[in-house]
Amino acid sequence: MTDLKPLQSLYRRVEKPQSRRSWLRAAGLGFGSLALAGLCGDENHAYGNSQSALSISQADNPLAPRAPHFAPKAKRVIFLFMHGGPSSIDSFDPKERLVRDHGKPLPIKRPLAFADGPVGPLMKPLWPFKHCGESGIPVSDLWPHVRECVDDMTIIRSMVGEGVDHGAALLQTFTGVSNFVRPSMGSWAVYGLGTENQNLPGFITIKPALSHGGAKNWSSAFLPGAYQGTAIGNSGLKVDDIKNEPIEYLLGKHLSPDEQRFELEMLQNINRRHKELRKQDPQLEARIQAFELAFRMQTEAPEAFQVDKESDATKKLYGLDNPITADFGWQCLLARRLAERGVRYIQCTHSYKWDQHEDLYNLHNKNAREVDQPIAGLLKDLKARGLLKDTLVIWAGEFGRTPVSESGDGRDHNPYGYTIWMAGGGVKPGFVYGATDDIGYHAVEDRMHIHDFHATVLHLLGLDHERLTYRFSGRDFRLTDVAGVVAKQIIA
Repeated sequence: MTDLKPLQSLYRRVEKPQSRRSWLRAAGLGFGSLALAGLCGDENHAYGNSQSALSISQADNPLAPRAPHFAPKAKRVIFLFMHGGPSSIDSFDPKERLVRDHGKPLPIKRPLAFADGPVGPLMKPLWPFKHCGESGIPVSDLWPHVRECVDDMTIIRSMVGEGVDHGAALLQTFTGVSNFVRPSMGSWAVYGLGTENQNLPGFITIKPALSHGGAKNWSSAFLPGAYQGTAIGNSGLKVDDIKNEPIEYLLGKHLSPDEQRFELEMLQNINRRHKELRKQDPQLEARIQAFELAFRMQTEAPEAFQVDKESDATKKLYGLDNPITADFGWQCLLARRLAERGVRYIQCTHSYKWDQHEDLYNLHNKNAREVDQPIAGLLKDLKARGLLKDTLVIWAGEFGRTPVSESGDGRDHNPYGYTIWMAGGGVKPGFVYGATDDIGYHAVEDRMHIHDFHATVLHLLGLDHERLTYRFSGRDFRLTDVAGVVAKQIIA
Protein backbone atom coordinates (compact mmCIF):
# COMPACT_ATOMS: atom_id res chain seq x y z
CA MET A 1 0.00 0.00 0.00
CA THR A 2 1.23 3.50 -0.76
CA ASP A 3 2.75 5.46 2.14
CA LEU A 4 0.04 7.91 3.28
CA LYS A 5 2.29 10.11 5.43
CA PRO A 6 2.75 12.83 2.79
CA LEU A 7 -1.00 12.92 2.27
CA GLN A 8 -1.61 13.05 6.02
CA SER A 9 0.76 16.00 6.30
CA LEU A 10 -1.18 17.81 3.60
CA TYR A 11 -4.45 16.86 5.28
CA ARG A 12 -3.27 18.45 8.56
CA ARG A 13 -2.37 21.66 6.73
CA VAL A 14 -5.88 21.75 5.29
CA GLU A 15 -7.27 21.50 8.84
CA LYS A 16 -5.54 24.71 9.91
CA PRO A 17 -7.69 27.82 10.47
CA GLN A 18 -8.34 29.95 7.44
CA SER A 19 -5.69 32.40 6.31
CA ARG A 20 -5.69 36.14 7.05
CA ARG A 21 -6.58 36.83 3.44
CA SER A 22 -9.58 34.50 3.51
CA TRP A 23 -10.64 35.94 6.90
CA LEU A 24 -10.53 39.50 5.49
CA ARG A 25 -12.47 38.39 2.44
CA ALA A 26 -15.13 36.78 4.62
CA ALA A 27 -15.32 39.84 6.89
CA GLY A 28 -15.53 42.22 3.96
CA LEU A 29 -18.45 40.29 2.56
CA GLY A 30 -20.10 39.86 5.92
CA PHE A 31 -22.71 42.60 5.73
CA GLY A 32 -23.56 41.67 2.18
CA SER A 33 -23.91 38.04 3.23
CA LEU A 34 -26.30 39.03 6.01
CA ALA A 35 -28.48 40.87 3.53
CA LEU A 36 -28.32 38.00 1.08
CA ALA A 37 -29.23 35.50 3.79
CA GLY A 38 -32.30 37.54 4.58
CA LEU A 39 -33.35 37.61 0.95
CA CYS A 40 -32.65 33.92 0.48
CA GLY A 41 -34.06 32.73 3.78
CA ASP A 42 -37.10 31.29 2.11
CA GLU A 43 -35.15 29.64 -0.71
CA ASN A 44 -35.54 26.15 0.72
CA HIS A 45 -36.94 22.85 -0.31
CA ALA A 46 -40.71 22.46 -0.27
CA TYR A 47 -41.27 18.72 -0.46
CA GLY A 48 -44.75 17.83 0.73
CA ASN A 49 -46.14 21.36 0.71
CA SER A 50 -44.93 24.91 0.40
CA GLN A 51 -44.71 25.34 4.18
CA SER A 52 -42.48 22.37 4.95
CA ALA A 53 -38.80 21.87 4.29
CA LEU A 54 -36.63 18.78 3.97
CA SER A 55 -35.21 17.50 7.23
CA ILE A 56 -31.56 17.96 8.06
CA SER A 57 -30.89 14.26 7.39
CA GLN A 58 -32.46 14.56 3.96
CA ALA A 59 -30.41 17.65 3.20
CA ASP A 60 -27.26 15.72 4.20
CA ASN A 61 -28.30 12.84 1.97
CA PRO A 62 -30.57 14.20 -0.78
CA LEU A 63 -31.04 10.75 -2.33
CA ALA A 64 -32.37 9.16 0.87
CA PRO A 65 -35.73 7.41 0.31
CA ARG A 66 -38.71 9.55 1.28
CA ALA A 67 -42.32 8.67 1.87
CA PRO A 68 -44.74 9.54 -0.96
CA HIS A 69 -47.79 11.71 -0.37
CA PHE A 70 -50.05 8.65 -0.67
CA ALA A 71 -49.77 4.96 -1.54
CA PRO A 72 -48.07 4.72 -4.94
CA LYS A 73 -49.00 2.45 -7.81
CA ALA A 74 -45.47 2.57 -9.24
CA LYS A 75 -42.08 2.62 -7.53
CA ARG A 76 -40.02 3.49 -10.60
CA VAL A 77 -40.26 4.69 -14.20
CA ILE A 78 -38.68 3.47 -17.44
CA PHE A 79 -39.20 6.04 -20.21
CA LEU A 80 -38.66 4.79 -23.78
CA PHE A 81 -38.22 7.90 -25.89
CA MET A 82 -38.55 7.81 -29.68
CA HIS A 83 -36.71 10.98 -30.72
CA GLY A 84 -38.06 12.60 -33.87
CA GLY A 85 -41.78 11.94 -33.58
CA PRO A 86 -43.21 8.56 -34.69
CA SER A 87 -46.46 8.59 -36.64
CA SER A 88 -49.43 7.77 -34.42
CA ILE A 89 -51.85 7.22 -37.31
CA ASP A 90 -49.47 4.63 -38.74
CA SER A 91 -49.04 2.89 -35.37
CA PHE A 92 -51.76 3.02 -32.71
CA ASP A 93 -54.53 5.34 -33.96
CA PRO A 94 -56.21 3.95 -37.11
CA LYS A 95 -58.40 6.30 -39.16
CA GLU A 96 -60.91 4.87 -41.63
CA ARG A 97 -61.54 8.27 -43.14
CA LEU A 98 -57.91 8.56 -44.18
CA VAL A 99 -58.28 5.27 -46.05
CA ARG A 100 -61.52 6.43 -47.65
CA ASP A 101 -60.34 9.97 -48.51
CA HIS A 102 -56.73 9.18 -49.39
CA GLY A 103 -55.44 11.82 -51.82
CA LYS A 104 -58.17 14.36 -51.09
CA PRO A 105 -57.46 17.90 -49.78
CA LEU A 106 -57.21 18.58 -46.06
CA PRO A 107 -60.83 19.36 -45.01
CA ILE A 108 -59.83 21.83 -42.26
CA LYS A 109 -57.58 24.85 -42.04
CA ARG A 110 -54.05 23.68 -41.34
CA PRO A 111 -52.82 24.81 -37.92
CA LEU A 112 -49.34 26.17 -37.31
CA ALA A 113 -46.94 23.76 -39.00
CA PHE A 114 -43.20 23.23 -38.99
CA ALA A 115 -42.67 22.84 -42.74
CA ASP A 116 -43.17 25.61 -45.27
CA GLY A 117 -44.93 25.15 -48.56
CA PRO A 118 -48.35 24.07 -49.72
CA VAL A 119 -50.47 21.60 -47.77
CA GLY A 120 -50.31 18.07 -49.13
CA PRO A 121 -53.35 15.81 -49.51
CA LEU A 122 -54.62 13.35 -46.93
CA MET A 123 -52.49 10.21 -46.76
CA LYS A 124 -53.81 6.87 -45.51
CA PRO A 125 -51.97 4.79 -42.90
CA LEU A 126 -49.13 2.99 -44.63
CA TRP A 127 -49.51 -0.22 -42.61
CA PRO A 128 -52.65 -2.31 -42.04
CA PHE A 129 -54.04 -2.57 -38.51
CA LYS A 130 -55.01 -5.75 -36.68
CA HIS A 131 -57.09 -6.16 -33.53
CA CYS A 132 -54.80 -7.70 -30.94
CA GLY A 133 -55.03 -9.58 -27.68
CA GLU A 134 -58.09 -10.13 -25.56
CA SER A 135 -58.68 -6.38 -25.50
CA GLY A 136 -58.94 -6.26 -29.31
CA ILE A 137 -57.02 -2.98 -29.50
CA PRO A 138 -55.88 -2.26 -33.07
CA VAL A 139 -52.13 -1.96 -33.63
CA SER A 140 -50.48 -1.71 -37.03
CA ASP A 141 -48.11 -4.17 -38.67
CA LEU A 142 -45.33 -1.67 -37.96
CA TRP A 143 -45.26 -3.13 -34.40
CA PRO A 144 -45.56 -6.95 -34.66
CA HIS A 145 -43.81 -7.63 -31.33
CA VAL A 146 -45.16 -4.75 -29.26
CA ARG A 147 -48.75 -5.61 -30.14
CA GLU A 148 -48.26 -8.98 -28.45
CA CYS A 149 -48.19 -6.97 -25.19
CA VAL A 150 -51.20 -4.75 -25.90
CA ASP A 151 -53.21 -6.31 -23.08
CA ASP A 152 -50.71 -4.82 -20.60
CA MET A 153 -50.89 -1.33 -22.08
CA THR A 154 -52.95 1.85 -21.75
CA ILE A 155 -52.85 3.59 -25.11
CA ILE A 156 -53.38 7.34 -24.86
CA ARG A 157 -54.54 8.71 -28.22
CA SER A 158 -55.17 12.31 -27.14
CA MET A 159 -51.80 13.78 -26.22
CA VAL A 160 -51.39 17.52 -26.82
CA GLY A 161 -48.25 19.65 -26.75
CA GLU A 162 -47.34 23.12 -27.97
CA GLY A 163 -44.00 22.79 -29.71
CA VAL A 164 -44.06 22.34 -33.47
CA ASP A 165 -40.26 22.12 -33.60
CA HIS A 166 -38.18 19.42 -31.97
CA GLY A 167 -36.32 21.62 -29.47
CA ALA A 168 -39.43 23.11 -27.91
CA ALA A 169 -41.31 19.81 -28.00
CA LEU A 170 -38.52 17.87 -26.30
CA LEU A 171 -38.13 20.44 -23.55
CA GLN A 172 -41.85 20.45 -22.89
CA THR A 173 -42.04 16.66 -22.91
CA PHE A 174 -39.28 16.34 -20.32
CA THR A 175 -39.55 19.55 -18.28
CA GLY A 176 -43.09 20.86 -18.81
CA VAL A 177 -42.05 24.10 -20.52
CA SER A 178 -40.71 24.79 -23.99
CA ASN A 179 -38.94 28.11 -23.56
CA PHE A 180 -37.14 28.06 -20.17
CA VAL A 181 -34.69 25.79 -18.40
CA ARG A 182 -36.64 23.84 -15.81
CA PRO A 183 -36.02 20.59 -13.89
CA SER A 184 -36.82 17.43 -15.81
CA MET A 185 -39.51 14.97 -14.75
CA GLY A 186 -36.84 12.49 -13.64
CA SER A 187 -35.29 15.12 -11.40
CA TRP A 188 -38.66 15.97 -9.87
CA ALA A 189 -39.36 12.28 -9.20
CA VAL A 190 -36.05 11.76 -7.39
CA TYR A 191 -36.43 15.06 -5.53
CA GLY A 192 -39.82 13.93 -4.26
CA LEU A 193 -39.03 10.30 -3.46
CA GLY A 194 -35.28 9.91 -3.21
CA THR A 195 -34.01 6.57 -4.42
CA GLU A 196 -33.89 3.05 -3.04
CA ASN A 197 -30.21 2.38 -3.78
CA GLN A 198 -27.66 4.80 -2.38
CA ASN A 199 -24.87 3.24 -4.45
CA LEU A 200 -26.41 4.20 -7.80
CA PRO A 201 -27.78 7.49 -9.14
CA GLY A 202 -31.51 7.98 -8.71
CA PHE A 203 -31.97 9.16 -12.32
CA ILE A 204 -30.08 7.56 -15.22
CA THR A 205 -30.52 8.41 -18.89
CA ILE A 206 -29.06 5.90 -21.36
CA LYS A 207 -27.61 7.22 -24.63
CA PRO A 208 -29.49 10.55 -24.51
CA ALA A 209 -29.60 12.92 -27.46
CA LEU A 210 -27.17 15.83 -27.46
CA SER A 211 -29.35 17.77 -29.91
CA HIS A 212 -32.65 19.63 -29.39
CA GLY A 213 -31.87 20.80 -25.88
CA GLY A 214 -29.26 18.24 -24.96
CA ALA A 215 -28.52 18.15 -21.23
CA LYS A 216 -31.41 20.54 -20.52
CA ASN A 217 -33.71 17.55 -21.05
CA TRP A 218 -32.24 15.67 -18.09
CA SER A 219 -31.13 18.67 -16.06
CA SER A 220 -32.10 19.39 -12.46
CA ALA A 221 -32.01 23.13 -13.29
CA PHE A 222 -32.59 24.99 -10.00
CA LEU A 223 -33.17 21.79 -8.01
CA PRO A 224 -30.07 20.60 -6.13
CA GLY A 225 -27.53 18.99 -8.42
CA ALA A 226 -27.94 15.57 -6.78
CA TYR A 227 -31.19 15.18 -8.72
CA GLN A 228 -29.70 15.66 -12.17
CA GLY A 229 -29.76 12.74 -14.57
CA THR A 230 -26.58 10.73 -14.97
CA ALA A 231 -25.91 10.12 -18.66
CA ILE A 232 -24.64 6.74 -19.87
CA GLY A 233 -22.96 7.53 -23.18
CA ASN A 234 -24.90 9.54 -25.74
CA SER A 235 -26.79 9.01 -28.97
CA GLY A 236 -23.68 9.55 -31.06
CA LEU A 237 -21.96 6.45 -29.66
CA LYS A 238 -22.46 2.82 -30.49
CA VAL A 239 -23.11 0.33 -27.71
CA ASP A 240 -19.73 -1.28 -28.34
CA ASP A 241 -18.15 2.09 -27.55
CA ILE A 242 -19.63 2.29 -24.06
CA LYS A 243 -20.74 -1.12 -22.80
CA ASN A 244 -17.33 -2.01 -21.32
CA GLU A 245 -17.09 1.31 -19.46
CA PRO A 246 -20.53 2.99 -19.42
CA ILE A 247 -19.32 5.60 -16.93
CA GLU A 248 -15.81 6.76 -17.71
CA TYR A 249 -13.28 6.63 -14.87
CA LEU A 250 -15.80 4.83 -12.62
CA LEU A 251 -13.09 2.60 -11.18
CA GLY A 252 -9.96 4.06 -9.62
CA LYS A 253 -7.63 1.51 -11.16
CA HIS A 254 -4.38 2.82 -9.65
CA LEU A 255 -5.42 3.34 -6.01
CA SER A 256 -6.64 0.96 -3.34
CA PRO A 257 -10.05 1.58 -1.71
CA ASP A 258 -8.32 2.91 1.42
CA GLU A 259 -6.24 5.32 -0.63
CA GLN A 260 -9.29 6.48 -2.55
CA ARG A 261 -11.25 6.98 0.67
CA PHE A 262 -8.45 9.02 2.23
CA GLU A 263 -8.04 11.11 -0.92
CA LEU A 264 -11.78 11.73 -1.07
CA GLU A 265 -11.98 12.74 2.61
CA MET A 266 -9.17 15.21 2.10
CA LEU A 267 -10.84 16.67 -0.99
CA GLN A 268 -14.23 16.83 0.72
CA ASN A 269 -12.67 18.58 3.71
CA ILE A 270 -11.28 21.25 1.40
CA ASN A 271 -14.64 21.59 -0.33
CA ARG A 272 -16.56 21.90 2.94
CA ARG A 273 -14.23 24.55 4.31
CA HIS A 274 -14.60 26.38 1.00
CA LYS A 275 -18.36 26.03 1.31
CA GLU A 276 -18.33 27.72 4.73
CA LEU A 277 -17.19 30.89 2.98
CA ARG A 278 -20.01 30.63 0.46
CA LYS A 279 -23.18 29.85 2.33
CA GLN A 280 -25.27 29.96 -0.84
CA ASP A 281 -23.35 27.78 -3.29
CA PRO A 282 -25.54 24.92 -4.51
CA GLN A 283 -23.05 24.00 -7.23
CA LEU A 284 -20.36 23.33 -4.67
CA GLU A 285 -22.76 21.26 -2.57
CA ALA A 286 -23.71 19.28 -5.68
CA ARG A 287 -20.01 18.65 -6.34
CA ILE A 288 -19.52 17.36 -2.80
CA GLN A 289 -22.47 14.99 -3.14
CA ALA A 290 -21.27 13.85 -6.59
CA PHE A 291 -17.85 12.86 -5.23
CA GLU A 292 -19.49 10.82 -2.46
CA LEU A 293 -21.85 9.08 -4.89
CA ALA A 294 -19.03 8.35 -7.33
CA PHE A 295 -17.06 6.63 -4.57
CA ARG A 296 -20.05 4.53 -3.49
CA MET A 297 -20.89 3.59 -7.09
CA GLN A 298 -17.65 1.62 -7.38
CA THR A 299 -19.13 -1.09 -5.18
CA GLU A 300 -22.25 -1.74 -7.25
CA ALA A 301 -22.36 0.06 -10.59
CA PRO A 302 -19.82 -2.14 -12.41
CA GLU A 303 -21.89 -5.26 -11.74
CA ALA A 304 -25.15 -3.51 -12.66
CA PHE A 305 -23.72 -2.60 -16.07
CA GLN A 306 -22.55 -6.15 -16.88
CA VAL A 307 -25.35 -6.93 -19.30
CA ASP A 308 -23.27 -9.72 -20.86
CA LYS A 309 -23.75 -11.80 -17.71
CA GLU A 310 -27.42 -12.29 -18.57
CA SER A 311 -28.46 -15.69 -19.90
CA ASP A 312 -28.43 -16.35 -23.63
CA ALA A 313 -32.22 -16.72 -23.54
CA THR A 314 -32.63 -13.30 -21.94
CA LYS A 315 -30.26 -11.63 -24.39
CA LYS A 316 -32.13 -13.23 -27.27
CA LEU A 317 -35.44 -12.00 -25.84
CA TYR A 318 -34.16 -8.43 -26.11
CA GLY A 319 -32.59 -8.99 -29.53
CA LEU A 320 -28.96 -8.74 -28.49
CA ASP A 321 -28.17 -11.58 -30.90
CA ASN A 322 -29.25 -9.45 -33.87
CA PRO A 323 -27.18 -6.46 -35.01
CA ILE A 324 -30.37 -4.60 -35.98
CA THR A 325 -31.87 -4.77 -32.48
CA ALA A 326 -28.71 -5.11 -30.38
CA ASP A 327 -28.28 -1.39 -29.65
CA PHE A 328 -31.71 -0.61 -28.28
CA GLY A 329 -31.95 -4.12 -26.83
CA TRP A 330 -28.86 -3.36 -24.72
CA GLN A 331 -30.48 -0.14 -23.51
CA CYS A 332 -33.71 -1.91 -22.53
CA LEU A 333 -31.93 -4.78 -20.79
CA LEU A 334 -29.71 -2.36 -18.90
CA ALA A 335 -32.85 -0.44 -17.90
CA ARG A 336 -34.33 -3.59 -16.42
CA ARG A 337 -31.13 -4.32 -14.50
CA LEU A 338 -31.10 -0.79 -13.10
CA ALA A 339 -34.80 -0.95 -12.23
CA GLU A 340 -34.41 -4.14 -10.22
CA ARG A 341 -31.47 -2.54 -8.37
CA GLY A 342 -33.56 0.34 -7.10
CA VAL A 343 -32.90 3.16 -9.58
CA ARG A 344 -35.94 5.43 -9.45
CA TYR A 345 -36.07 6.84 -13.00
CA ILE A 346 -34.46 5.41 -16.14
CA GLN A 347 -34.66 6.69 -19.68
CA CYS A 348 -33.73 4.96 -22.95
CA THR A 349 -33.51 7.03 -26.15
CA HIS A 350 -33.81 5.93 -29.76
CA SER A 351 -32.31 8.99 -31.37
CA TYR A 352 -32.62 10.86 -33.72
CA LYS A 353 -34.43 8.69 -36.25
CA TRP A 354 -38.19 9.22 -36.36
CA ASP A 355 -38.39 12.55 -38.20
CA GLN A 356 -39.72 11.35 -41.56
CA HIS A 357 -40.68 14.33 -43.68
CA GLU A 358 -40.18 12.01 -46.64
CA ASP A 359 -39.69 8.29 -47.29
CA LEU A 360 -41.78 7.51 -44.22
CA TYR A 361 -42.60 3.92 -45.14
CA ASN A 362 -39.01 2.75 -45.55
CA LEU A 363 -37.53 4.73 -42.66
CA HIS A 364 -40.31 4.03 -40.15
CA ASN A 365 -39.96 0.35 -41.04
CA LYS A 366 -36.23 0.51 -40.35
CA ASN A 367 -36.72 2.39 -37.08
CA ALA A 368 -39.40 0.05 -35.78
CA ARG A 369 -37.31 -3.02 -36.56
CA GLU A 370 -34.59 -1.62 -34.30
CA VAL A 371 -36.84 -1.13 -31.26
CA ASP A 372 -39.94 -3.32 -31.62
CA GLN A 373 -38.48 -6.58 -30.28
CA PRO A 374 -36.44 -4.92 -27.49
CA ILE A 375 -39.49 -3.05 -26.19
CA ALA A 376 -41.63 -6.18 -26.22
CA GLY A 377 -38.79 -8.09 -24.58
CA LEU A 378 -38.60 -5.52 -21.80
CA LEU A 379 -42.33 -5.72 -21.10
CA LYS A 380 -42.33 -9.52 -21.11
CA ASP A 381 -39.22 -9.73 -18.93
CA LEU A 382 -40.53 -7.24 -16.37
CA LYS A 383 -43.81 -9.12 -16.21
CA ALA A 384 -42.12 -12.51 -15.79
CA ARG A 385 -40.01 -11.15 -12.92
CA GLY A 386 -42.97 -9.55 -11.15
CA LEU A 387 -41.56 -6.06 -11.76
CA LEU A 388 -44.11 -4.73 -14.24
CA LYS A 389 -46.79 -4.26 -11.60
CA ASP A 390 -44.79 -1.51 -9.87
CA THR A 391 -42.66 -0.29 -12.82
CA LEU A 392 -44.29 2.33 -15.04
CA VAL A 393 -43.08 1.92 -18.63
CA ILE A 394 -43.74 4.93 -20.89
CA TRP A 395 -43.35 4.96 -24.68
CA ALA A 396 -43.49 8.37 -26.38
CA GLY A 397 -42.06 10.74 -28.94
CA GLU A 398 -42.09 14.52 -28.67
CA PHE A 399 -45.13 14.70 -30.98
CA GLY A 400 -46.89 12.73 -33.73
CA ARG A 401 -47.16 13.37 -37.45
CA THR A 402 -49.76 14.95 -39.71
CA PRO A 403 -52.52 13.12 -41.61
CA VAL A 404 -51.47 14.94 -44.79
CA SER A 405 -48.46 14.00 -46.86
CA GLU A 406 -45.29 16.02 -47.21
CA SER A 407 -42.87 15.64 -50.13
CA GLY A 408 -45.16 12.97 -51.49
CA ASP A 409 -44.40 10.19 -49.00
CA GLY A 410 -43.65 11.86 -45.64
CA ARG A 411 -45.51 13.60 -42.81
CA ASP A 412 -44.89 16.86 -40.93
CA HIS A 413 -44.84 17.38 -37.14
CA ASN A 414 -48.15 17.22 -35.26
CA PRO A 415 -48.33 18.20 -31.57
CA TYR A 416 -52.12 18.71 -31.63
CA GLY A 417 -53.20 15.11 -31.22
CA TYR A 418 -50.84 12.16 -30.96
CA THR A 419 -50.40 8.83 -29.21
CA ILE A 420 -48.22 7.58 -26.38
CA TRP A 421 -48.67 4.47 -24.27
CA MET A 422 -47.96 3.30 -20.74
CA ALA A 423 -47.72 -0.17 -19.27
CA GLY A 424 -47.55 -1.57 -15.74
CA GLY A 425 -47.14 0.74 -12.78
CA GLY A 426 -50.84 0.89 -11.95
CA VAL A 427 -52.36 1.81 -15.33
CA LYS A 428 -55.32 -0.09 -16.72
CA PRO A 429 -54.27 -3.01 -18.91
CA GLY A 430 -55.74 -3.30 -22.40
CA PHE A 431 -57.27 0.17 -22.27
CA VAL A 432 -57.62 3.04 -24.74
CA TYR A 433 -57.91 6.60 -23.46
CA GLY A 434 -58.91 9.66 -25.50
CA ALA A 435 -59.41 10.14 -29.21
CA THR A 436 -58.42 12.37 -32.08
CA ASP A 437 -60.77 13.69 -34.79
CA ASP A 438 -61.67 11.50 -37.76
CA ILE A 439 -58.48 12.40 -39.65
CA GLY A 440 -56.14 12.19 -36.63
CA TYR A 441 -55.09 15.85 -36.53
CA HIS A 442 -56.52 17.19 -33.24
CA ALA A 443 -57.30 15.56 -29.89
CA VAL A 444 -61.03 15.92 -29.32
CA GLU A 445 -61.88 13.52 -26.49
CA ASP A 446 -60.20 13.41 -23.05
CA ARG A 447 -57.37 15.67 -24.22
CA MET A 448 -54.19 15.00 -22.26
CA HIS A 449 -51.92 18.02 -22.30
CA ILE A 450 -48.30 17.40 -21.33
CA HIS A 451 -49.04 19.01 -17.94
CA ASP A 452 -51.78 16.39 -17.44
CA PHE A 453 -49.35 13.65 -18.48
CA HIS A 454 -46.80 14.82 -15.92
CA ALA A 455 -49.45 15.14 -13.21
CA THR A 456 -50.61 11.59 -13.93
CA VAL A 457 -47.10 10.10 -13.85
CA LEU A 458 -46.36 11.80 -10.52
CA HIS A 459 -49.71 10.55 -9.18
CA LEU A 460 -48.82 6.97 -10.10
CA LEU A 461 -45.58 7.45 -8.14
CA GLY A 462 -47.59 8.58 -5.12
CA LEU A 463 -46.88 12.30 -5.50
CA ASP A 464 -49.42 15.12 -5.59
CA HIS A 465 -48.14 17.38 -8.36
CA GLU A 466 -49.60 20.46 -6.64
CA ARG A 467 -47.70 19.74 -3.41
CA LEU A 468 -44.38 18.79 -4.98
CA THR A 469 -42.88 22.28 -5.15
CA TYR A 470 -39.54 24.02 -4.84
CA ARG A 471 -39.04 27.67 -3.91
CA PHE A 472 -36.73 29.52 -6.27
CA SER A 473 -36.38 33.22 -7.06
CA GLY A 474 -39.23 34.09 -4.74
CA ARG A 475 -41.89 31.71 -6.01
CA ASP A 476 -42.86 28.07 -5.73
CA PHE A 477 -42.22 26.05 -8.88
CA ARG A 478 -43.60 22.68 -9.82
CA LEU A 479 -43.32 20.34 -12.81
CA THR A 480 -46.87 21.13 -13.95
CA ASP A 481 -46.54 24.92 -13.52
CA VAL A 482 -50.08 26.16 -12.70
CA ALA A 483 -51.93 23.44 -14.63
CA GLY A 484 -52.21 19.67 -14.79
CA VAL A 485 -55.12 17.31 -14.18
CA VAL A 486 -54.60 13.66 -13.23
CA ALA A 487 -56.21 11.31 -15.76
CA LYS A 488 -57.77 9.06 -13.14
CA GLN A 489 -59.62 7.04 -15.81
CA ILE A 490 -56.39 5.29 -16.80
CA ILE A 491 -55.51 4.22 -13.24
CA ALA A 492 -56.29 0.61 -12.41
